[in-house]
Amino acid sequence: MATTKNYKEFVVEQLGLLENITYKPMMGEYLLYYKGILFGGIYDDRLLVKIVDSNKKYNMQVAVPYESAKNMYLVNDIDNQETLKEIVLATYKDLSK
Repeated sequence: MATTKNYKEFVVEQLGLLENITYKPMMGEYLLYYKGILFGGIYDDRLLVKIVDSNKKYNMQVAVPYESAKNMYLVNDIDNQETLKEIVLATYKDLSK
């Protein structure tokens, strides 16, 4: 099942507290970037972020974006823009080292 355009638009809107968010379509899903760094994606209408030390404190559920992919964290509370912003910034912090 591919991600719907409506869900992608909703997630991008929720990420609106952050500047420099971009996305790229990839085989029916969307890769998400912050300041040019790939931090996660939207897979099957689910927002997932890469697992890094800085975002473990958010106690997110581990999920697999697609068969044979590395585990990622599932962001359940995408309605809370402040928490979402913190999660992206924490993830970016470790990935940009």
